[in-house]
Amino acid sequence: MSKLLKEFKEFALRGNVVDMAVGVTIGAAFGKVVTAVIDIFLTPILDALPKMEGGGTGVTGSIISFLAVVVEFILTALVLFLIIKAMNKAKDMKKKPETPAAPTTKKCPFCLSEIDIKATRCPHCTSEIK
Repeated sequence: MSKLLKEFKEFALRGNVVDMAVGVTIGAAFGKVVTAVIDIFLTPILDALPKMEGGGTGVTGSIISFLAVVVEFILTALVLFLIIKAMNKAKDMKKKPETPAAPTTKKCPFCLSEIDIKATRCPHCTSEIK
């Protein structure tokens, strides 16, 4: 039993499991926010649309419910996209652009061999370099 408990503890405390749990929790909370926005703002607009015979029940009510779910999905996907895009941009801003290192060699204009940048004479063809 102790071994099983130890294995479960190792599994539960892995970084990816904890990250996933945080993501699911935030996703559920965000879903509630989107649902509230739809209930408060979008449903009254959809309810104001002309209705078929029989009031807001039946086909019209089903269509309104379906549209609310579709809009909720699109809004959730859009906001998650914007959040991830902002996070990636912030992560990229943290990285400092690497400046290229100063060259340590140059090519001899006569024999095209690689020579030290400070050399005044080519060690291969013995030409003087300015």
